[in-house]
Amino acid sequence: MRDLAYLKLLGKDYPSVKAASSEIINLVAICGLPKGTEYFFSDLHGEYEAFIHLLRSASGIIREKIRDTFGYIIQEEEEVELANLIYYPERNLSRFRQVGKVTEDWERITIYRLVQICKEVSSKYTRSKVRKKMPKEFAYIIDELLHVDYNEDNKRVYYDEIIRSVIDTQVAESFIVALCNLIQNLTIDSLHIIGDIFDRGPRADIIMEELMAFHDVDIQWGNHDISWMGAATGNEACVCNVLRIAISYNSFDVLEDGYGINLRPLSMFAARVYKDDPCSRFTPKILDENIYDVVDPGLVAKMHKAIAVIQFKVEGQIIKRHPEYEMEDRLLLEHVDFKNGTVNVAGKGYQMLDTDFPTVDPADPLKLTKEEQELLHTLVLSFKHSGLLHKHIRFLYSNGALYKCYNGNLLYHGCIPMKIDGSFEAMNCDGELLSGRALMDYIAEEVHKAYFLKEDDPEKRDAVDLMWYLWCGAKSPVFGKERMTTFEHYFIEDKATHRERMNPYYQLSQKEEVCERILAEFGLSGEGTHIINGHVPVKIKDGETPVKAGGRLFIIDGGLSKAYQRHTGIAGYTLIYNSHHLALAEHKPFDPKKESTPKVSIVEKMKNRVMVADTDGGVELRSRIEDLKELVTAYRRGDIKEQRSET
Repeated sequence: MRDLAYLKLLGKDYPSVKAASSEIINLVAICGLPKGTEYFFSDLHGEYEAFIHLLRSASGIIREKIRDTFGYIIQEEEEVELANLIYYPERNLSRFRQVGKVTEDWERITIYRLVQICKEVSSKYTRSKVRKKMPKEFAYIIDELLHVDYNEDNKRVYYDEIIRSVIDTQVAESFIVALCNLIQNLTIDSLHIIGDIFDRGPRADIIMEELMAFHDVDIQWGNHDISWMGAATGNEACVCNVLRIAISYNSFDVLEDGYGINLRPLSMFAARVYKDDPCSRFTPKILDENIYDVVDPGLVAKMHKAIAVIQFKVEGQIIKRHPEYEMEDRLLLEHVDFKNGTVNVAGKGYQMLDTDFPTVDPADPLKLTKEEQELLHTLVLSFKHSGLLHKHIRFLYSNGALYKCYNGNLLYHGCIPMKIDGSFEAMNCDGELLSGRALMDYIAEEVHKAYFLKEDDPEKRDAVDLMWYLWCGAKSPVFGKERMTTFEHYFIEDKATHRERMNPYYQLSQKEEVCERILAEFGLSGEGTHIINGHVPVKIKDGETPVKAGGRLFIIDGGLSKAYQRHTGIAGYTLIYNSHHLALAEHKPFDPKKESTPKVSIVEKMKNRVMVADTDGGVELRSRIEDLKELVTAYRRGDIKEQRSET
């Protein structure tokens, strides 16, 4: 018999044998249903339009459901129109209304078709779960329509009367919107984001709002996410880094309109200090035009250089504070010969492409000028006081982690640091060498400390500094490279110095036995277990494939970011895991004016259909069932009294 105190608490929710028994029956029935469909996305990089389209279209699966449901009954043009209505109901209803398309007949036919699609996507869920996802104002009506027996004449008449009433009471458009949203909601049961929501693309803040509105989402932090999380803690190097990247990609909307970061002090400083410097090495990449904050490209280049120089200084200060990071080779400002305009990298001298450093003191190159100190203080405060940014960062903490084990899959963004001999790379963590899962757990704890510890806590400073190391440190699992060569990209022509050698993990993990070792390290083993990874774009145009190690490893960064698409040849992947199979959806570059259906390929078929009982959720349900059975026994033995309802 379980602890009576616990059973008494459980009894408050199930106050009688009848209530507990009913819930047991309900949970057993749920265990017998097919598992819900999981969607895996990686490396969104601020591409909000493309991501939202993939989310609302379920990476093309809703279009497939329409085709499967109606076959040749409706023409392809009508399929496309119905699909677009489901993806963007308000926008398309407005457009249809303007051209006079929204008639009573159109509303009736559309509602009928949407109900049929809704029946298809809801078939694997319990009636109660579907009802919980329905908007309250239409829940009863939708529930009735989904469960009408069309073989009965009376029921068919009842069905027609419901739809007629919806139209007569002039709520048809609201009802259509509700059905479209429900279809979207039911098609994706759970959503996994394998890192890098931020940077490069125009509006990561809009993606975060979309994720916060989603019913079931988890996030595995990427190095770009960690950099923004570090900026929110007040880490000066992270603040400079996210500003530098956003400015370099002309992403002023996300900074100023999205998060309310005041860039005027930076623009004024840059315009004054670099007045006569064209800053040609710092010309921004313009992949997206700003809508709200249009900035002159010449001024942008000056701002870009100003924040980059400050970043190199404060990064150097962190490296000096932490010899355990072993990053002294990154103190490149200290290796510049300002008189001759050269820099020494790895023992070799290189002529610099830009030698104008008005704020750098050759005698103490890492020292900030008074103006730089004041500017940096202002910028840090802007990040620390951004309400929307901290709302999003708290969501990253509450719904995010460094890795996740779920339904036999191990999810993480970057890598598990390894040595060339295949052993796990150890990192000095407070005097203790940690590797593998222990290292990941330690880092996750430090990431939480950086944000949540009080400012006067002695552990706070080191945890905040670690946030920057995670962005670019050799043993960081979210970075996974020997070094970050930002300085070399700006100032050295020789491209050999630009190379960032990958951690041995990326070669070793293509072997099935290595993946099995990694999975075992995290408590996963046997057939049907996989690693799902992002971070490194898969260059499909060069013959690469996202499926590696005999199907044990999926790397699903296919280039959703415009910055990568010329290298990958596509626009990202979605990994889809339903009760029948694992499938990869391969996407084309997003064009809002064109209907684009991804290429979906089944990469692994399940030997038996996966039911809820076979999932991690099923394990929890079975435990709950055992608890309830104990409660029923306690009631029947008289150990706990049933609570009779008063009449």
